[in-house]
Amino acid sequence: MFTLFKSKPVLKDLIPDNHIDIHSHLLPGIDDGAKTFEDTLRLTRALQNFGIQQIITTPHIIQNVWENTHEGIIINKNSTESELKKKDIHLPFQAAAEYLMDDQFVKLFQSHDVLTLKDNYVLVEMSYINAPIQLYSILFDLQVAGYIPVLAHPERYLFYHNNFSEYQKLKKAGCLFQLNLLAVVGYYGEGITKIAEQLLQKGMYDFVGSDVHHDNHIAAFDKKIKIKEVKPLQEIMANNQFFRTIING
Repeated sequence: MFTLFKSKPVLKDLIPDNHIDIHSHLLPGIDDGAKTFEDTLRLTRALQNFGIQQIITTPHIIQNVWENTHEGIIINKNSTESELKKKDIHLPFQAAAEYLMDDQFVKLFQSHDVLTLKDNYVLVEMSYINAPIQLYSILFDLQVAGYIPVLAHPERYLFYHNNFSEYQKLKKAGCLFQLNLLAVVGYYGEGITKIAEQLLQKGMYDFVGSDVHHDNHIAAFDKKIKIKEVKPLQEIMANNQFFRTIING
């Protein structure tokens, strides 16, 4: 009997060979991602095996939770990169940060003490409980300071799910959107997959990220996607080439 439904592809098989990952938590002992260098090594090798050729890892900066600093992140990154090279991993390994949009973040970008993904592109996030009261003021001031906000995983903010117009408002306010790839395999739940698909269909995403923290995230790349259309996903994966950096040595 012929099936009417074509089998969905596995997520890792959709990742292009020259992909650049712009969102992960690979630096050891610095946030809720990799705990040790052994974790970092294992996760980085797994991403390489998916076809990822450049990594911009993005530890959290959250006041009173993960109080990382620009300097501390770079020290950790340099040490980690050196150790990776000893293990024969020579892919470009850079570090930015994922900033919670709070009053501390405002002080940081006003003093230009921000680690960016590239040029003036900065990865930002919100609490999963609610949006900041001063959200649009923060976004406005951030752009006045010369930065472009890339909002991490907008599909995961449940408080927007019943008010889709808020996503459109964010786009009009200058936010670029970064999809968490695992949303398309249902890792975070069906509701989040549904919103991710809607945002994809409306062309509202700009980039993608793995947001890998641990082995369970890596394992989920072996799952089949649950969205109907593959092409919009492939198109925003291709957009990540914007972040390509040529590193000598």
